[in-house]
Amino acid sequence: MRARAEREPAFRKALFQEAVQALLLGETDHGRAALQTYISATIGFDRLGEVLGCSPKSLMRMFRPDGNPTAENLLGVIGALQEETGVHLKIRAVTEAA
Repeated sequence: MRARAEREPAFRKALFQEAVQALLLGETDHGRAALQTYISATIGFDRLGEVLGCSPKSLMRMFRPDGNPTAENLLGVIGALQEETGVHLKIRAVTEAA
């Protein structure tokens, strides 16, 4: 997975987008798992821990199926991932067709 993410920027972007989209849709289990995959496929938990100033083990626990990251921690992780990976997401509001 990591080799493909390094080789294919579109794949890397799609992984990140899928994770955040799932979280925004309230699919927290899927979103956490997808974000864990993205972290592992890009900068890894050791580097993320360095950037955020926290234990990589603590970060790994946040993204386990029974993990429950706070909004502050989750947004911090997303912000750090954007800076470290160079993949920046933009959120836009859409109105669903009636």
